[in-house]
Amino acid sequence: MSTFDEYAALARHLAVQHRAGEQGAAAEAERQRDLGAAVEYLDRRLVAQGQRLDHLGRTIGVAPGGVPPGGPPGRPLSPPGYPGTASGPGTGSAGGAAAAPGRPEVGAYSPVGVGETGPALPVAVSATAAGVPSPRAGEVDPATELELARRWADEADRHGQQAELLAQQPALLPTWSPMARAVAVYLGFAGVAVLLMLVMVLASGVGVVGLSTLYAWMCAGLPAVSLIGGWLVLGRWGRPAVGAATPPRYPVLGFLLCFLAVPLAYCGYLLLFRALR
Repeated sequence: MSTFDEYAALARHLAVQHRAGEQGAAAEAERQRDLGAAVEYLDRRLVAQGQRLDHLGRTIGVAPGGVPPGGPPGRPLSPPGYPGTASGPGTGSAGGAAAAPGRPEVGAYSPVGVGETGPALPVAVSATAAGVPSPRAGEVDPATELELARRWADEADRHGQQAELLAQQPALLPTWSPMARAVAVYLGFAGVAVLLMLVMVLASGVGVVGLSTLYAWMCAGLPAVSLIGGWLVLGRWGRPAVGAATPPRYPVLGFLLCFLAVPLAYCGYLLLFRALR
């Protein structure tokens, strides 16, 4: 009788072990599927970031891969914890999923919009619940590596958004509005034209420049040159790296400023000269 009881207990124990093994195998298979889906998602995300970075690089004149036309500059310092640095949470092997965002060929943008979050990455299943042995010392947990890769991809998104915002600003007076920038440029060229007009007035006083030449340059030549100069400067340095192909240059405003500044300055010069006499 005791032999049958021992046999029945052993059979129940083996059945429990078999069910635990099946459950552990199913949990591990589900975990592997989740990891595979997360890897595929991160791969698509990093590919999209690389394509976006290459597009921005071609727009601003940087070769694909982040190398400027004149050659590679000095290696920038990576933030603490970034793969490839000596300290921080990302310190470790340069390979693996966590090191993917640190590769130079990976871009800085993803299809995830601002304020959106990507799908949650799988969480590592405990060894006890899955019925599988825990990783040995020195082994890397794939779920942890994928989570680190996702965080660096989010950081790349943030820097990519900042880069695009900066690329949408022109090099000339980037924080100014288009109209304020145009007024400043046209007034600057009109000021130079006024200085040239004063030089010509002084030259006319000593007989070097005739009155007809002075009036022709004052009424047409110098205003036209200042208008054209302002137009060209706004078209060259008032255009953002990305965005609008033709920046607003306000030609009517430029015409009024340039063609009124020089004659009005000459009239002011005459009034001041007569008042001083």
